[in-house]
Amino acid sequence: MMERTLGIIKPDGVARKLTGEVLERIQKEGFTIRALKMIRMSKKQAEGFYAVHIDKPFFESVTDFMSSGPCVVMVLEEDEAVSRYRELMGSTDPGKAAEGTIRNLYGTNIERNVVHGSDSRENGEKEIRYFFSELELVG
Repeated sequence: MMERTLGIIKPDGVARKLTGEVLERIQKEGFTIRALKMIRMSKKQAEGFYAVHIDKPFFESVTDFMSSGPCVVMVLEEDEAVSRYRELMGSTDPGKAAEGTIRNLYGTNIERNVVHGSDSRENGEKEIRYFFSELELVG
């Protein structure tokens, strides 16, 4: 079933100039990019995005990191986009990620693992609306 998911190239990926390689990999896997932009989240915007994790011990650290530099947010479309993109990203911990996945190839630790992807179709729709208006979605 065709669906959309949110993808983010995190500040570590942008700083390490991996944006092109990650985008190329995503497109080679068959995803269509329906929206794409570079942003710099404020701490408050990062807190809003990660609000579901407000009670978790990593909340401060992840919101500090995600507001530390520019990132690239994108809307990806493909059959079963959420599960397929999560498979392409690999495990949150790059040391446990399957060989050849984005996080295995480029991630350095659980937080600085280069990419984010929605964990469900519902969260994907919510996360897309956080960053994009309907006018920004192509196709």
